[in-house]
Amino acid sequence: MRGRTVIILINKRECVLGCLLLCLGAGSAAATDIKNDPPTHEYSVRVDADLDRLEVRADFAFPVYRVRARSSDARNYVENLESCDGQPLRVRYRHLELPAGGIRCFRYEVRLRAAAARDRRNSSLHRDNLLASPSIWLWRPPLDERSDLRVRFDVPPPVRISAPWQPLDETGLEYRIPTSPENASAAVAFGEFVDAHPEIPGATLRVAVMRPWRGGVRHELVDWAAEAARNVSLSYGRLPNPSPHVVVVPIDSSRNGSPVPFGRVIRDGGESVELFVRRNASMASLRADWTATHEFSHLMLPYLGSRHRWISEGFAQYLQNVLLARSGTYTAELAWQKLYEGFRRGEASRPELSPIEAAASRARGSTMKVYWSGAVLALEADVELRRSSGGEQSLDSVLEAFMRCCLPAKRRWRGTELLEKLDELAGRPVFMPLYHRYGDRAGFPDHEPLFAELGIEIVRNRVVFDDDAPLASIRRAMFAPRTPEQAARRLGVDPPAGDDQPAAGPSPDKESSSSRSSQRSTIG
Repeated sequence: MRGRTVIILINKRECVLGCLLLCLGAGSAAATDIKNDPPTHEYSVRVDADLDRLEVRADFAFPVYRVRARSSDARNYVENLESCDGQPLRVRYRHLELPAGGIRCFRYEVRLRAAAARDRRNSSLHRDNLLASPSIWLWRPPLDERSDLRVRFDVPPPVRISAPWQPLDETGLEYRIPTSPENASAAVAFGEFVDAHPEIPGATLRVAVMRPWRGGVRHELVDWAAEAARNVSLSYGRLPNPSPHVVVVPIDSSRNGSPVPFGRVIRDGGESVELFVRRNASMASLRADWTATHEFSHLMLPYLGSRHRWISEGFAQYLQNVLLARSGTYTAELAWQKLYEGFRRGEASRPELSPIEAAASRARGSTMKVYWSGAVLALEADVELRRSSGGEQSLDSVLEAFMRCCLPAKRRWRGTELLEKLDELAGRPVFMPLYHRYGDRAGFPDHEPLFAELGIEIVRNRVVFDDDAPLASIRRAMFAPRTPEQAARRLGVDPPAGDDQPAAGPSPDKESSSSRSSQRSTIG
């Protein structure tokens, strides 16, 4: 079998045996026989220079009885399906019709460019690069822990590959596909594009910046994506995923006037962040935009599914404002102003629905309720953790503990399962009581009493700080600028290796605003 051999100590008896062997000088070679890697299914994918076709061959470690494509459209683009001994294979909907005894090897071809043409992500791209989801070109058995599935690409220069899966070497041509929630269809990039691997605290990003159909490639977009990912490390010193896939897609038009009209995180064979960027957007407008930081914030939680989307989106809405204040992109006043305005939009959004109903039904006009109800829950949990622990705990510290135990997640979590786990890590019930208070209740969580305690008043729809308020010190600490290393050390954890560039803005011990004790200030 090809692959590495690893030491896995299965129980106490084997642990003792392994220690004795080492002590007796048997060396590590004897211990490596305890357990090998799981059997490996291997795929080879040949890409032609024009990106028109793929030639795929699958060699299985043992007979498989189910092979399918995740997209029902895949059958429209597959050709010459046959076993490796030349027996034709037929497609039934999304599945291959296989012999009763299973199959060990098969091959097929895919009309790659024709398949990519149906994907709107390619509408603004130059012909020499494209995005194609494996759901439409990869016919495979189900993924589980009993076997590995590895893919090796064969490409002619200057064609490159960038995939959401786990890279196995530095060439970017060999990958392992791990189990994942498969909540949507991630993209594999083919062709000539910017392929960069910037390092940030705790992670190396794998960034593909696609080439637009007119104009040059924006190399600065790599730095911009890295800056947004680095913002997340201002929570507990590192990005939770050590090697996320990032795809930057230039677009030419959108009804949304934002420089980044759309972004999303896909958990499909790994975690992939897709950012759709206006081709003519300035770097200043991109750095001031919140979308990329919001999407990278999603990596701090597992995929929750639609019913509890209000929790995942709400946490990301809250965290994006916290992190942009800590980075110096926002002042503390601006961050609180954006939270206030978001809460007002949430209040006006389908008041007859509860957050759970709004998320599960995707009812028209309920988006702001979904995105901002959970943000109030995250804010209240953060304040309660800080208040009840005398500053020893915070949302940052609980999320850091969750990162150590449970991320990146290989499966979908239930929303209540997540909040119960956060309560367990906090050592007391904080999150689930808030869930029971707000989840099934129509209307919007009442944030005004907490704002008053934090010293946040609203004067003519503008945020005003009162530094004499009971929890004003907590308010200042929450958004105070910091570096990733300072974020880690505040929690008593060792920061990952890397630089410690200061965040823009004032000292980490001071709130970024013009407030003074017994004085109030507003944003103009």
